[in-house]
Amino acid sequence: MSLFAVTYNYTVGSDAGRNEHRPLHMKFLTGLFESGRLVVSGPTDAAGPGPGALLVVRADSGEEAEEIMGQDPFALKGYVERTVKSWDPKFGADRLAGASVAAGN
Repeated sequence: MSLFAVTYNYTVGSDAGRNEHRPLHMKFLTGLFESGRLVVSGPTDAAGPGPGALLVVRADSGEEAEEIMGQDPFALKGYVERTVKSWDPKFGADRLAGASVAAGN
């Protein structure tokens, strides 16, 4: 499997909807994390003018990563604009592998 960097930019006016659907979003991400697909994730610029998130996921292809992330309730509701790019870390790849082991994946 390869790694993919996924960026989320929250759509304008989606605050209330994201707050309402955050439990489903978190359940979705928890399932990905527990399965080993989600390596790491978290919000970006949470208090700034362009809030979003960065997620690193494992998938066999960019298309599969798109398909997986398209099932996120935030994506299904139109609360995020998403990019998916292949990612080949040159520094710290061993730490990412260790993070999966530490998390029980």
